[in-house]
Formats: sequence, C-alpha cells, structure tokens
Amino acid sequence: EWVDLAANAGVKFLQAQTNGLDHVEVDRIRDSGMMLAHCPGEFSSVALAEGAMMFILMLAHRYGDAQRNFAAGVKFFPMGIELESRRLGIVGFGASGQQLARRAKAFGMRILAIDIRSIEQEVLDEIQPEFLGGPVDLDRVVGESDFLSVHLHLTAETRHIIDARRIGLMKPTACIINVARGELIDEEALYQALLDGRIGGAGLDVFQQEPPDQARPVYQLPNVCVTPHTVVSTEGTSRKRAQFAVENLERYARGGGVLARVY
Repeated sequence: EWVDLAANAGVKFLQAQTNGLDHVEVDRIRDSGMMLAHCPGEFSSVALAEGAMMFILMLAHRYGDAQRNFAAGVKFFPMGIELESRRLGIVGFGASGQQLARRAKAFGMRILAIDIRSIEQEVLDEIQPEFLGGPVDLDRVVGESDFLSVHLHLTAETRHIIDARRIGLMKPTACIINVARGELIDEEALYQALLDGRIGGAGLDVFQQEPPDQARPVYQLPNVCVTPHTVVSTEGTSRKRAQFAVENLERYARGGGVLARVY
C-alpha cells in the first residue's frame, strides 16, 4: 500500500493536487503520522465554472440535435432558447459556484443558490443572487430552476443529494449540470428520467464509475452532453495548483504554517 510505503520511507508531508478528498485515504495518511494538505477550490473554480457554463449554453442551443441535423443536411433546426431571465440553481455556493454565478449573470440569468454556510456580504453584494438559502430550501430551488448545477464536495451527507425524489421535482424542461462528483446525483434515477423524457437534458463531466460505459443508451441522447472528466483539466488549474504545492512545500521545510492542511 502506497501510504505505508511512503511512511516507511520517511515521508512527512503529502500535498494532494486536488480540492476534493473523497478519493484520498485521509485517515490512513493522518494515522501514519504524515501531514496532509489539499488544494483550495479557488484554483479550479474558473475551469469548473467555464465547463458548467459551456454545458448550459450547449443545452440551451440544443447542440446535440444541431450536430445531428448538420450531418444529415437539415438546416434551420432546432430552435434553442435564450438564457436571459432563466433561473440557474447552484447547489454549493463556494468558489466554483460563485464563479459560475458571475458568468451566468453576464448572460442575464437569475441566480438561485444553496449553501450550508453563511456567504460573505461582499460576495452577495457583487453577485446579488435572487435567492440564497440553506439545505432546507433545496427542494424549492430544484423545482424552480431551468438549469441546476451541483458544486459540492462528495461526503456521506452529500452522496445522492440529488436523488430520484428531487429529480422528480424538476421542471420537464429543466437541465442538470454536474462538473463536481458523479455520486452527488443518483445516476440511475437521472438516466431513467432522461430516457423517459421527464427532464430537459444533462451536461455531465463526472460519473459514478470512471471511466463510464460509453455505450450506455443515455449517452447517445442528443440532449445529453458528456465530457470525460476533463473540465477541470486546464493549464490554468494545473499551473495554480503546482505553484501552490511548491510554495506549501517551502512553508513546511521552513517550519512555517502549511496552508489548506487537512485535520
């Protein structure tokens, strides 16, 4: 096991190059005596927000249908929708959720946000969401949104936070976006809703099983846009994370306070 190998080799400090820790053996690392740090979400927030906005635009303009029609020589169809005045529900109003809100506001979208914590007043003054609530308000936001985007860490509490019941609350025209973690959504319930035509579409960059089975019929639907967990993979994210890792290692070597330490 690599954790034991690292500890036995005398490794004292580990810097995870991701924000989420659901795939990191946190307890084993800490029990071994090694110090662990991760990368703050701000480093990947722009890439995640741009990816989510990309999916929103593709779904709004029915990119899948348009591609098929182009290949078939069909012109002037389909008809898409404009984003102005459409409601965007953002579940998890942290770094990437806020970056998405800034971009969506530029398109005239109305922001409905959910977070478990209090949001800084300067952020609220800048973004001015139409609604900001807590977990008890999630059903309301799911039901009112034209687009719903999840931006949460994966924990025991957030796994399947968008479950079959909540998918059933969505408008039949609403689309769901996931660039965070696949298991935040009950994937089987979502796929059945898409195959049954009960919601408008989905933009997915993350999956419960990775790599996913690309032959599944749901991935062939024109209103389902998929990418292979690449939204976060930008030169900007990589550069910012690498720079942080170097600076954090220098802090550790100097005996200073390590940033983003996992306790």
